[in-house]
Amino acid sequence: MTAMLSGRLALVTGSTSGIGLGIAKALGAAGARVAVHGLAAPEERTAAVEAAQAAGAPEARFFDGDLRDPAKIGALMDAVAAWGPVDILVNNAGMQKTVALADAEPGLWDAVIALNLSAAFHTMRAAMPGMKARGYGRVINVASVHGLVASKEKAPYVTSKFGLVGLSKVAALEYADAGDRESGGVTVNCICPGWVETPLIEPQIAARADAHGGDRAAGVAALLSEKQPSLRMAQPDDIGALAAFLCAKAAHNITGAAIPVDGGWTAQ
Repeated sequence: MTAMLSGRLALVTGSTSGIGLGIAKALGAAGARVAVHGLAAPEERTAAVEAAQAAGAPEARFFDGDLRDPAKIGALMDAVAAWGPVDILVNNAGMQKTVALADAEPGLWDAVIALNLSAAFHTMRAAMPGMKARGYGRVINVASVHGLVASKEKAPYVTSKFGLVGLSKVAALEYADAGDRESGGVTVNCICPGWVETPLIEPQIAARADAHGGDRAAGVAALLSEKQPSLRMAQPDDIGALAAFLCAKAAHNITGAAIPVDGGWTAQ
């Protein structure tokens, strides 16, 4: 049986670890060639490419580029386009820093907005006209539950993610009539994760576990108890599975959505 995304090329930013790598693996498993991206050590780059290939990607290559710099974004998009037209664009790269509004330095604000929001504008602007011309395209922007609800001490991050949801809705409307059911159309959606088990949050889990006698499960439950009713974290592969579905032809009418994967966080 032909893999669902056979012949497609996917660019996943920030895909050397965590959610991005989970998505890269899922798209590779569905048959897409995968352009892995990130700012990482050589061994991490190699490991991510090998992971995408092991998952089933017929080919995977690494591309670098600091997404806070529009010129470097342009160079990245040109380099990937030289390999092939981008059919699937996943804007996953991002950053967060917890800080009170009054204490947030202008440089932090600029960096968070540049990476979490402006980078997606630049990549979408480069990739989407070609998607429209071919009648198929998928843009998946990894926002956050914080693109739907706010939390204290996260002004730059929450602003960037609310903005990303808004940008995605505008693009979804502008490209809604591109292509057709047979070609698959062009869709733009956000995935809005709550707590996801990645290396980034391990220190927080460890701190909570220490307070519960070293019980990691109790530490996770304590960490999630204030926000996520399921008391379960998602895994990067869970997010990857959703991303892969959104790339299917059957998802041609799912566009402009901001889909929470948050264990009931935003249902409260």
